[in-house]
Amino acid sequence: MDEICVPLPSTPVSQLAHNAVVQAPLTRRGHGPGLFIIIPKVYSKISSEETLDPHPLQKWAEEGFAVVRVSFSTDPLDSNCWNIGQALELGITALKSLPECDDKDRFAILIYGSKSDFPPTFSDGLRAAIETNHNIVAYVSYDEWKIGSKPGMLHLASRDALEKTDSLTPYTYPGALSSGFVLPGHVDFKPSLASLAHTRTITFLKKYLQGPFFDLEAIWDEHTYFEFENRSVPRTMSTMVREPYVNHIPTLAGGVGRSKLAQFYQDHFVYNNPDDTALELVSRTVGVDRVIDEFIFSFTHTKEIDWLIPGIPPTNKHLRIPFTAIVNIRGDRLYHEHISWDQATVLVQLGLMPEYLPFPYPLPGGKLPAPGKRFEYRVPAAGVETARKLEDESSIPSNKMFGFQIREVDDDDV
Repeated sequence: MDEICVPLPSTPVSQLAHNAVVQAPLTRRGHGPGLFIIIPKVYSKISSEETLDPHPLQKWAEEGFAVVRVSFSTDPLDSNCWNIGQALELGITALKSLPECDDKDRFAILIYGSKSDFPPTFSDGLRAAIETNHNIVAYVSYDEWKIGSKPGMLHLASRDALEKTDSLTPYTYPGALSSGFVLPGHVDFKPSLASLAHTRTITFLKKYLQGPFFDLEAIWDEHTYFEFENRSVPRTMSTMVREPYVNHIPTLAGGVGRSKLAQFYQDHFVYNNPDDTALELVSRTVGVDRVIDEFIFSFTHTKEIDWLIPGIPPTNKHLRIPFTAIVNIRGDRLYHEHISWDQATVLVQLGLMPEYLPFPYPLPGGKLPAPGKRFEYRVPAAGVETARKLEDESSIPSNKMFGFQIREVDDDDV
């Protein structure tokens, strides 16, 4: 077994000016299209230690972009304040001279923060700079900037929907409190909304920057190969971004952050699956940054598998379990896995789920069990039939559980 640790990309950030930096792509590919990030100075140093979601500079570099980030002060009298036109020219010059930037003639701009986070003259300068620079082909912002005719996408903390036009694609996020909902460490940061906005943005950017595109299926297949066939924790971790996570939802198992996830793989997963473990793919959906698999996870229960059936000793039963994996990929590495399965079918297949269980509530109309009696309900769960029906929808009749009923039994019956 090859246990050589594979290092992550670590291209350093280069300083362009007092408030401007450039970052080459942080992917195994190492090169990609150019992206210009504008961010309020007040947000550029917010700590993101409490979340795995990195700040925009690292996040977009992990997505495979060559990134220039410029921060702007809200104070127009700030001695370090400069106009957007100057910043844009500096950034484009830096991207054009960067060997890791693929396309020297096509860039996009991301504007973080709200209008109130920038000097009063910034809006007019931004519009003029984008409209007059032929290298800028698209923009994304988190406030309703009136920028012009070039393709744009808006992510707004609002309940009021804007009309979509040929050049503008607006999205509203009613649960967001401010434009800071996408910035890790911000008081209004909302991880689920930030993730949704990010997927929409990456779809938009790839369209207008013509990339970067990665073979997401190959990336996911490589990861599962190192997990289940090669069985190497370092190699498995090498397929993931700097701070990934895995969430096995039914058992609350996995790991959040690189060190905890590596420990989970080492102590509970990679070496803890039975020798005959197999994954039978049923369907696969590939999106711009996600792979969604339906598959059957099969094995013989010859050892305790704590991530799947915690605390239950080996039963030597053979199980076939329908699984769903929603895998988020950032650039050419995995960011996270959300893994789900029906735990009831696991227990049924192990012979550990009773056919009936107590029903401790009145029936409709307030009916209670007679003295010395109790209600029991037929457990609405199936065994290996769940896997068979996933493979072939006609193999098992539908709706057989509709006839399940509650029964009344003697209270001392076992």
